[in-house]
Amino acid sequence: MTERGPESVDAHATYVFAVCWNPDPSVFVGLAGVTDVASVTTLPLQKLTAIVQTVRARDFTDEAWQARLSDQRELERYARAHHDVVTAAAACCPTVPLPMATLYHGEQRAREALASEADRFHAALERIAHHVEWGVKVYVPPCPPDDPVRSAAPADRSRPAPGAGLAYLDRKRGVQERRERIQDEALTAAETVHSEVQLLATAARRLRPHGVQLSGDPRIQVLNATYLVAEHRADELALLTQSLQERTGVQIELSGPWVPYSFVGEV
Repeated sequence: MTERGPESVDAHATYVFAVCWNPDPSVFVGLAGVTDVASVTTLPLQKLTAIVQTVRARDFTDEAWQARLSDQRELERYARAHHDVVTAAAACCPTVPLPMATLYHGEQRAREALASEADRFHAALERIAHHVEWGVKVYVPPCPPDDPVRSAAPADRSRPAPGAGLAYLDRKRGVQERRERIQDEALTAAETVHSEVQLLATAARRLRPHGVQLSGDPRIQVLNATYLVAEHRADELALLTQSLQERTGVQIELSGPWVPYSFVGEV
């Protein structure tokens, strides 16, 4: 949806944060949005309403945006500002978040472009109304210490006892097999967690598990999933994940509730 191109120094554009059903305009009062040019406001679209802000077009040219992508601090500032507006909207009504830096050449062009996608917006809003997104991550439990291997190593390397090297290798192999067994059991438990949480949820998405390098967490992640859950079932979800952790022995992290970014589709 984003429209970018050469702009005059004084040209303005319309930045769209989200599309909603009947938002309360007062919730956006005082929100800074992504610019100091104008306040965050609403843009009527017949039965829909867009949450918008006027911005300087020159701040969102391809060159300007590429520069922003290379500045981690500035990018985080924009991401937080965008999310704050979306969260405010979602707190008062069903809301479809739009990608960061969704931009149009003025309000009339925004109306035309968004209205052309009205059916998709209505379908997404019907799907997520009175629902929130929850994240569930499952980790392999800590492996037992390797003390048996260390204790099996020959104490005097100059004069090893007969058979000590073979015993050491056998024990080391046993530790590796135990680790593999724990991970296999965790993978099976992750399938159980996903299956049971999915029964409670309206929709679910499985994501690629985060590796240690990406997350900085030394634990092995075996499930990274997100679920669309009715608001009134939040307590039920919390109890279910606690029960699953006790039953399976894996570590389960429940996060949320979030705006249902993962379940609005490509709009």
